[in-house]
Amino acid sequence: MENRNSTINLLDRLDIQIIQEMMNDAEISYAELGKKLFVSGGTIHVRIKKLEELKVVTGKKLTIDLRAIGYDVIAFIGIYLEKSSMYDEVAKELKKIPQVVRVNYTTGNYSMFAEIVCKDIYQLRFVLHDELQKIRGIERTETLISLEESFNRSVALL
Repeated sequence: MENRNSTINLLDRLDIQIIQEMMNDAEISYAELGKKLFVSGGTIHVRIKKLEELKVVTGKKLTIDLRAIGYDVIAFIGIYLEKSSMYDEVAKELKKIPQVVRVNYTTGNYSMFAEIVCKDIYQLRFVLHDELQKIRGIERTETLISLEESFNRSVALL
């Protein structure tokens, strides 16, 4: 936690504005972003490099409509572990399954919560039955299938 707090102390208002703007539109040019924030494109470039070095910015992603390319099933899996100490080992195995796109270590009913994206219900069955259930340390799972995503957004920093 100390490392995160020290990183926060290295950021100023301009850094936060840059992050916020780029979360909204990662394709914005440095020159255009500089105009918007009343600084030079060179300043934006230097700040982005600093944010990458601090590991605040860890990449740029393309957002796509998964259904448009044939991925019709999104499911959330609550995972019960035999022992919570098995989290790292199970997470490592889950990472090997391409359909698992996100995993969180959680409090509450589940030890872990995973998001799975599949082309169809048959692929989901395969992932659940042939992949997940064979991972040592998983006691049982509960599956919730998403019917619709109402919205998906980044946190507002300002």
